[in-house]
Amino acid sequence: MARRSDSLDTPKGLRNRFVPRMGGQDRVGRFSEGFARAMGTSYFLLGMTAFVAIWLAFNSYAPSGTQFDPRITNFTLLTLILSLQASYAAPLILLAQNRQDDRDRVQFEQDRQRAERNIADTEYLAREVVSLRLAVRELASKDFIRAELRAILEELDRDRKQGGTAG
Repeated sequence: MARRSDSLDTPKGLRNRFVPRMGGQDRVGRFSEGFARAMGTSYFLLGMTAFVAIWLAFNSYAPSGTQFDPRITNFTLLTLILSLQASYAAPLILLAQNRQDDRDRVQFEQDRQRAERNIADTEYLAREVVSLRLAVRELASKDFIRAELRAILEELDRDRKQGGTAG
């Protein structure tokens, strides 16, 4: 990431005072996401419906002198306002979608890497379990040890009996 020349760790004489300090793409992106999130709520739809209904009712039924967007002109000002809102809303919503796509792409990549690590860990553990099973097979079992101890005891008894009769 490139360092900005107007950061706080740059000596004061070297900083450019006339560069506006905007938040950059991230600030616009956060704004667009908030805007898209707000436009997708039922409160926004209800509010917009109420706004348009009040606008239409006032400009249809109010005295002619007080109407600012008369019915005779087919509500030209309302049409202009709604068109302007739509012309700003569409790109902001697309920007918010692009940011979400970027986050989804990063999340997908992290999930893929996590899955690869899990597979590698699982394969390692499987190899370890197999090696432990092989090592356990080579270990003496309880029955084998008991049989060996009995054989040694019997041999000791025989040696003692033979030693006792010889002495």
